Amino acid sequence: MAPALQGWALLASVFGVIFVAELPDKTALAALVLATRHRPFPVLLGAASALTIQSVVAVAAGHLLSLLPPRPVHVVAGVVFLASAALMWIRKEDDEKDVRDRDVRGFWASAWLVFGVVFVAEWGDLTQLATAALAARYHAPGIVFAGSTLALWAVAALAVFVGHRAGKLLDPHVTKRVAAVLFALVGAALVAGLL
Repeated sequence: MAPALQGWALLASVFGVIFVAELPDKTALAALVLATRHRPFPVLLGAASALTIQSVVAVAAGHLLSLLPPRPVHVVAGVVFLASAALMWIRKEDDEKDVRDRDVRGFWASAWLVFGVVFVAEWGDLTQLATAALAARYHAPGIVFAGSTLALWAVAALAVFVGHRAGKLLDPHVTKRVAAVLFALVGAALVAGLL
C-alpha cells in the first residue's frame, strides 16, 4: 500500500476505534447533559477544546500517562461529578429573565464550565489511553492525533445535538433532576472503582 493510503487507512482506523469507544463514555454523557442546560455552541466549544488538549496530552505523553495510577484519577473525576450533581440538585430554578441573561452573558462561563467538566472526565480515560497506545504503536503522532480528535469531536457534537434537543423537549426541572442523578451515578461509580 502506498504511504499516503497507509496514512488515510490509519486515520480512518484511529477514528473508528476512538469514536466507538467514546460513544458510551462519561465524557459524552457529560456533554449531553450540559447541552440540556446551556446553549449548544459554548458546550461544543468547551468540550472540543478540552478533548483537543487531552488528545495532545495523550499523543505527547502517552507513556507517562500509563505510569499514573488510574484509581486516584478516577476518584478525582468521580468527586467532580458528585459535586456537579449536588450543585445541579440544589440550584434554584431560573426564571425566564435569568435564562435570557445567562444566554447573553453566559457564553464564556458555559464554555469554561464544560471545558472543566470534560477535561477532568477525560483525564486517564480509555480513549485517552487508547490514543496514547496508538501513537506509540504506529509512530505517527500527527495522524493519530487527527483521527482521535476528529472522533472525539464527532461524538461531542452528537451528544450536544441530542442534549440540546432533549433540553428543548423536556421540562427543565425534570431535566435538571435527571442530570443530577446521572452525574451522581457516574461520580459514585468512579469513586467506587466501577468505571
